[in-house]
Amino acid sequence: MNAVATLIAPRTATLDEAAVQTAKAALVGLGADAGAPDWLAPGTACDLPFGNLAPEQAEAAIRHALKDAALDVIAQPAATRRKRLLVADMESTIIEQEMLDELGDYVGLKDHIAAITTRAMNGEIDFKGAVRERVALLKGLKETVIDEVWQRATLMPGAAQLVGTMRANGAVCVLVSGGFRCFTGRVRAWIGFDDDRGNDLEILDGVMTGSVTEPILDKDSKLQALLAYAGEHRVPMAETMAVGDGANDLPMLLAAGLGIAYHAKPVVAAEARARVDHGDLTALLYAQGYRVSEFVG
Repeated sequence: MNAVATLIAPRTATLDEAAVQTAKAALVGLGADAGAPDWLAPGTACDLPFGNLAPEQAEAAIRHALKDAALDVIAQPAATRRKRLLVADMESTIIEQEMLDELGDYVGLKDHIAAITTRAMNGEIDFKGAVRERVALLKGLKETVIDEVWQRATLMPGAAQLVGTMRANGAVCVLVSGGFRCFTGRVRAWIGFDDDRGNDLEILDGVMTGSVTEPILDKDSKLQALLAYAGEHRVPMAETMAVGDGANDLPMLLAAGLGIAYHAKPVVAAEARARVDHGDLTALLYAQGYRVSEFVG
């Protein structure tokens, strides 16, 4: 068996034997060799090893067979499923908030800024232009507001386990965000990322000027970061993982060995090779074959 399909249920649902057998039958129906199910977490995640079928076909067949079940399915080659490098987006991926939107709350423009954020993440408008437009609205805010806004940050469920488990098994984990380093650095320290990259708000005499330091980190920068970290740590691209939710994440998702659109915008979910629509970030561990007993953090 040279490939594996992983079925993952969210915390609000249960993966049962019937669903696993339905998935297995779908593979066999397309002429695949299918092995015995291997439960990574009872009721939550199960591996189905298979051969003689492309992973994309296997995933499509399983999704069709399970119809509207609230399950995530990730099919991939078995040999390189355990990843040695993770490059993660921050906002709406590792943390639940969009921090620029939260800063906008302090100038009474949260809804307006959030609407621009949504359009940028959907790929409807230029990302760099959207960053400049939103930051301009923050002109005059005191730098101390950053500390207040930081108190609103909450980790995405499974984020600590994802980073803790991968690092405990020798992987390098980095945070690469189109957001701001005043937040990426704190998230890095919070759950133990090895490094972080982000943009810088321009601050003069303790007050935001309404400008962002150029050059702005965007989708191309995220892709280059993935390539640079892989090169620096001598990790083949097949052994890299990227995760994100917005259009500015798509190039790195497509370049990574396993790029996962996480609860992503429609344009991203449609183009990424893998996606998690229902589960939390521990789904990325199950996709790598980790058992729940191996989780750290």
